[in-house]
Amino acid sequence: MAYPGVVDDLRTCARLGVPSRVPVCALGEEFDVERYGVDYGEYIVSAEKMVECQVQAVERFDYDWILLHPDDYLEFEPLGIRTTVSERIPPAAVANLPATREALAGLRLPDPAREGRMPIHLEALAGIKSAFGAELCVAGRVAAPFSSVALLYGIREGLILVLDDPGLFRATAEFFVELMTMWGIAQLDAGADAIWLGDCVASSGFLSPRHYADFALEPAQRVSDALREHGGIVIYHAGEDSREHLTAAAPHFEIINLGEGIDLGEMKAALGKVVCLSGNADPLKLMNCQDPSEVEAETRRIVEAGKPGGGYVFNTGEGIPRQTSPQVVEAMVQAAKRYGRY
Repeated sequence: MAYPGVVDDLRTCARLGVPSRVPVCALGEEFDVERYGVDYGEYIVSAEKMVECQVQAVERFDYDWILLHPDDYLEFEPLGIRTTVSERIPPAAVANLPATREALAGLRLPDPAREGRMPIHLEALAGIKSAFGAELCVAGRVAAPFSSVALLYGIREGLILVLDDPGLFRATAEFFVELMTMWGIAQLDAGADAIWLGDCVASSGFLSPRHYADFALEPAQRVSDALREHGGIVIYHAGEDSREHLTAAAPHFEIINLGEGIDLGEMKAALGKVVCLSGNADPLKLMNCQDPSEVEAETRRIVEAGKPGGGYVFNTGEGIPRQTSPQVVEAMVQAAKRYGRY
């Protein structure tokens, strides 16, 4: 099981201090739902199933946290985004809004307590927190403003706006600063200890460092600052493996979750006195290990690169594939706890 001091340890890490041990997280929701054996379309509309699944996952795999992140479109469906879902994977957009000023003018802030699946999400957060209390970090999630614009209009159309109509892009991002702040606070009030601030469309796979600094960084920081002021721990994640992008982001967030394609030890040396680092464990590499000893060795390598001096949280860089062997996840978590002791 997790332990009563896990949230305090995460706050210590965020302050670049040394925790009692490295907190051990994993982006495991799709994997956990697969193990739970429920249709994904049923899972995302039932607070009861979410709670049951995540309680089982903590009891089976001994996570120190649960990130409740069923899909990217939870807060976008009330804005008019139509989605489809299969029995095994999260919803995907089938119709975005047009990237026009008329579409932006028609947006209004949804009520998290009443609209779409938002109240189901809040109920599930409260249920998971009630099940474990202080012995588990419960994390909610919001999309950062830059990525929100892309999710609203479509990734291609959103990125084109940066060049063709930057005024419309910025105005839409302002709407999402307000929406994501409100939505994040609602999750904190429901029982979440932390908020995952997802910004994968703002990564170096889509944006130059200049465009990242000009369009993505400041709105994301404003959301992060507001949620931190409300008492939440904020983990910023763009799946990033560009040193230049990470160096730009580091002074503006308290925890950054790294992608898999960068050396954690090098980034710890470069940024470890500026920001708490997390992530970098490659779930695909771990999934393909032939036996638990290989999983242990790879996990140990990552933990020992990140933990010196504190300011480090173990996590995967991206989600654990649903077809991963449960024995791999068990070996990863237990090795991270074993080698994460100070």
